Amino acid sequence: MTRMIFVNLPVANLPASMAFYEALGFTNNAQFTDDTAACMVWSEAIYVMLLTHGKWRTFTDRPICPATSSEVSLALALDSREAVDAMNATAAVHGGAADINPVQDLGFMYGRDLTDPDGHVWGPFWMDPAAIPAQ
Repeated sequence: MTRMIFVNLPVANLPASMAFYEALGFTNNAQFTDDTAACMVWSEAIYVMLLTHGKWRTFTDRPICPATSSEVSLALALDSREAVDAMNATAAVHGGAADINPVQDLGFMYGRDLTDPDGHVWGPFWMDPAAIPAQ
């Protein structure tokens, strides 16, 4: 079996969060979606489970972080600098926030951080491993 990751995120507005992730290029897997959760697919191995606060609380009693806090930053490798820029711009017009941190441009690697509508941090980046400077 292929190793996979399911990232579980609590969201305040499930339909709005689904629309946000669809705008970024995720697709919905209806088999694992209902009125309390949505399975958003990034790749064959990466899935994001958007959970209503009520559903989230069935997994843990730990408090949900406020949208102004960061618990984790999730990085997504993209095919180009332009794809990074496009994802960042798309986030801003679909309820998220763009460039929440300074743009990272190391020549061989380029990244821009954004948040979804609930403040979850994503770091789309592009990297050319062949261009990494020798140490």
